Amino acid sequence: MDIQIETVRVNGFSMDFFRFGKGDRTLVILPGLSVQSVMNYANSVSQSYRLLTDDFTVYVFDRRKELPAAYSVWEMAEDTAAAIRTLGLDRVCIFGASQGGMIGMAIAIRHPELVSRLVLGSTSACIGEEPFKTVENWIRLAGEGNAKDLCLAFGEAIYPPETFILFRDLLVKAAESVTGEELQRFRTLAESIKDFDVTDRLREIACPVLVIGSGNDRVLGSRASEQIAERLKGRPDCELYMYDGYGHAAYDLAPDYKERILRFLKKELRITSAGQ
Repeated sequence: MDIQIETVRVNGFSMDFFRFGKGDRTLVILPGLSVQSVMNYANSVSQSYRLLTDDFTVYVFDRRKELPAAYSVWEMAEDTAAAIRTLGLDRVCIFGASQGGMIGMAIAIRHPELVSRLVLGSTSACIGEEPFKTVENWIRLAGEGNAKDLCLAFGEAIYPPETFILFRDLLVKAAESVTGEELQRFRTLAESIKDFDVTDRLREIACPVLVIGSGNDRVLGSRASEQIAERLKGRPDCELYMYDGYGHAAYDLAPDYKERILRFLKKELRITSAGQ
């Protein structure tokens, strides 16, 4: 059965999302920056996360449709939190990948009552000058309307070399359907990363946190995940796991990634049950 794309309208904007699963608990997935919307791949995403569907009903949110000229990560977080509330969701678990992890951290800081658990995949509390050069190149290519080179540069950065070689032709093919509107949208979303910095506010995150990084992350660097964990050091409800060999896109490539997320999220279910 095809997954249906739905739209939530709130505060003068609209946001697409899709949902799947039949579990009693709610998991919100906040995807990372992408040249084309993850809404185009709803069926693939639902299959990828099918391991979680007995325990969770999963919601995957896009960014708002009506993008302003400049749109900060904090504004993305506020819009997503408003969408979550409008749908009647509360105390959700959040998994944010890359830019989605930045949004997840911002939501957990500003709206702690909404978040029961937070999983941060291949993300950063702030982006340094060197990592942002990669993003700046993407922004430049999007501004030039060069979809093919953007898709190739994006894929080369997020995937390990051997995976990029396998995906290269698919990326070139995908670039053929990228529109000018999608390139402008990508540029606006990518530019938001530069000024994002929650390094000194990570201690405000009240819920348990699982940080998952990769030692060969060529977008944000391996230290990005480790630095988040270091700021949360000493808290027994916070964990760090580092992959080796899967690159920035470990969330798509590591075969045990979803199982690792599920174990962490179900750990809370066991604690809650034991305390009742």
